[in-house]
Amino acid sequence: MTYPPPLYHGDKGEVSATYRPEGTAPELVYPNGTRVHYLSSGASTNGLFGLYRWECGPGVTGPDPHFHHTLAESFYILDGVMSIYDGERWIEASPGEYVHVPPGGIHAFKNRSGAPVKMLLHFAPGAPREGYFEGLAHLGEMTEEEKAAFYLEHDNIWL
Repeated sequence: MTYPPPLYHGDKGEVSATYRPEGTAPELVYPNGTRVHYLSSGASTNGLFGLYRWECGPGVTGPDPHFHHTLAESFYILDGVMSIYDGERWIEASPGEYVHVPPGGIHAFKNRSGAPVKMLLHFAPGAPREGYFEGLAHLGEMTEEEKAAFYLEHDNIWL
């Protein structure tokens, strides 16, 4: 394996870091209380990756088994226990544990612990997942045809 082609072609470097202090309000809060922090969107990383902090309450929440054609998804548990499906079995992932799912990999996650959970979700490359996250709150307003088009647009292939 070798390094990819350069993405920066300057010779002096530049001041370009992004800082997000603790306590920054989430960009999205679902009616069930789940909070999503857009740490690095695909747009902010020029499509390299997307990184989100997902904070859900004690109620059962999360998607059923699915896969993506265009992106890999990774989970890193910060607090609590998240059930993550790896295509064969459910893993009870605890703080410090990590699950990576390559493109095409069947996966799901559910908070079935009865306690709040915080995790990082990483997508590579940086697809516009914000539109997907925001659209989920409006599924109840969509026809079946609109839901199918929404899922297709956002590369969620349900099993």
